[in-house]
Amino acid sequence: MAELDLAAAFIPALHKPSALLPIAKHRESLLYLIDTFPVVIVVGQTGSGKTTQIPQFLEQAGWCADGKVIAITQPRRVAATTVAVRVAEEYGCEIGKEVGYSIRFEDVTSSATRIKFMTDGLLIREALVDPLLSRYSVIMVDEAHERSISTDILLGLLKKIRRRRPELRIVISSATLQAEDFLTYFSAIDETGSGNKADGGMRKIAAPNALTRAGEEDEEEDSAENPEKREKVGFIISLEGRTYPIDILYLDKPAEDYVEKVISTVLGIHAQEPDGDILVFLTGREEIERCVQAVAEAVSTQDELSSKRALLPLPMYAGLTADEQMYVFDEAPEDTRKVIFATNIAEASVTISGVVYVVDSGFVKQRAYNPSTGIETLTTTLVSKAAAAQRAGRAGRTKPGKCFRLYTEESYLGLPDANVPEIQRSNLAPVVLQLKALGIDNVLRFPYFTAPPTELMIKALELLYSLGALDDYAKLTKPLGLRMAELAVEPMMAKTLLEAAQFGCLSEMLTIAAMTSREGNSSVWIDNSDGGRSSKEEKQLVELVRRRFSADEGDHLTLLNVYQAFVTKGNGEAKFCKENRLNFQMLKRAVNVRAQLRRFMERFGYEVPDDRRQQHDQQQNNPANKAEQIRRCLTTGYFAHAARMQPDGTFRNVAGGTVLHAHPTSLFFNRKADWVIFHEVMETGDKTYIRDMAKIEKRWLLEYAPDYYQTTERR
Repeated sequence: MAELDLAAAFIPALHKPSALLPIAKHRESLLYLIDTFPVVIVVGQTGSGKTTQIPQFLEQAGWCADGKVIAITQPRRVAATTVAVRVAEEYGCEIGKEVGYSIRFEDVTSSATRIKFMTDGLLIREALVDPLLSRYSVIMVDEAHERSISTDILLGLLKKIRRRRPELRIVISSATLQAEDFLTYFSAIDETGSGNKADGGMRKIAAPNALTRAGEEDEEEDSAENPEKREKVGFIISLEGRTYPIDILYLDKPAEDYVEKVISTVLGIHAQEPDGDILVFLTGREEIERCVQAVAEAVSTQDELSSKRALLPLPMYAGLTADEQMYVFDEAPEDTRKVIFATNIAEASVTISGVVYVVDSGFVKQRAYNPSTGIETLTTTLVSKAAAAQRAGRAGRTKPGKCFRLYTEESYLGLPDANVPEIQRSNLAPVVLQLKALGIDNVLRFPYFTAPPTELMIKALELLYSLGALDDYAKLTKPLGLRMAELAVEPMMAKTLLEAAQFGCLSEMLTIAAMTSREGNSSVWIDNSDGGRSSKEEKQLVELVRRRFSADEGDHLTLLNVYQAFVTKGNGEAKFCKENRLNFQMLKRAVNVRAQLRRFMERFGYEVPDDRRQQHDQQQNNPANKAEQIRRCLTTGYFAHAARMQPDGTFRNVAGGTVLHAHPTSLFFNRKADWVIFHEVMETGDKTYIRDMAKIEKRWLLEYAPDYYQTTERR
């Protein structure tokens, strides 16, 4: 997900005053529970105010005494940043002071910070330095039902930490009824034999009136049987969510093209339904841009639609610039209805007020890792019933709403209850590396909320061993493995960076690492097709501009050329990006990411030349030799992502079982290359695309990964 460069004064519009949020009347109940029990599970629909209000309740109640901090984790960066800004405004401080946020490559906190929002992955990284997370008095894990890998690992760490820090308070916030599972998890006997039985200490109430009475009765029962019978581990408290009914509408028969159905449904709502904004759930950037353009064109050409009120289509996905992401929160102009086309980032945490109508395509993109090929893809799949409920819940915040599900009721009944947890369908190498760095050598006995498949663990251990992060006894190597864990990039890139000095290209690799650290499907190239110039003309112009920076060796060196031109010829200015169809926000972020990675490397004892010296060195040295060294260096980290071009122009991985296509944004789209390594894989329709590709030599794979590749015959 792209980073949000939020101004301190930004306040998402149309939010309810905190006193009117459903959670307001539960304040005393929540504080009593958190003070009494180590673990509190809060069940409440998104929009109830739990994310913004609970941290403030806790701070006001004194949980930040003695310099302690309240941490609130989010599975997504956009949520961590937007919620932090909102809470800072309510608290009455500048963002980064008493209320701040910290996400990968961006820390907006200070010594005064008392309420800290962050991604769950970042809190795990903090545990590398402070294993007991001793600076935090309360840790609130928000949107835990999404079951991201980082959330699951964080829950396991908190379960272990709680044994050493009984005073720590853990709040698990969930919008679905998985509360019993979360409480059972923290109550169950762990792998060391300590803890409580699976049913020990569970209490469930409906807030707020039953709280004191139920608590007293439970205490009397326990004390009557045995005053020291068992510790009450936690409580489940349920908060009511929306207060207005939502009509759920289904299709009579399946749609042939759900994107076309989305467009017609949106136009139908606009023509026939009363005022209220529309939120549409799609799977990715391509679909969203197609719908935004189609709706804009339809409204401009159909008088019967535009005569009533304007319809303003807005995108919301990971690769947008900060300003574009903020538009969805602004109140629509007078006589204008917003229609927001979003990915599932709008399902949780980020509340967009004013939405009355939800259009659910029924699909979502999820990561899926194939251990036999070692390839992780983004695959379009059906949503779960839990996700469908989350989407429907976005309607009806301010008045009765409607949810248009673009699938049949029969199809809905056949959906899985919940999505497969991310830990059971992802590359676990980053997870294993983090756990090893935390001192957890026996990763198989870590208290996972859901145990990962054995084959995924084996593949992760094999890859880390091949990268040199683990030794023959599966112990973390020092310093290589430990440094790989400390670097805030995935293991393959971490290995590449740590090897770069040997190839004389550390400065260049820092730039490449920063340029490939983008989130989502964002691209450094911007297509400004807007009706003033035809899409075909615009694409031709973009291609012409790209040729100025392209390097025959591949996408990595092309990105390197773009960055160097931006910081030297362009002086880091937006004007240069506009002239060259470049994404200014992405390049600005890359400058920041590179600076942070450079600080990591300097802390490890590496000397990194500055940009001007790098430019001078390149002019003095043979550019072709430098390019080869960069490609060799990339091979040391990305040898597992190698593919060979076939006669028909496609690529196949080394095992030969997967057909891969060069992504249209790659330099190798419709160009030849024998062997390549690649960064990313994504599935669109029935094709699997790879991007961020570089030419390599086959012999380099054997040279730099002898434990991973072997030749079966000589040719």
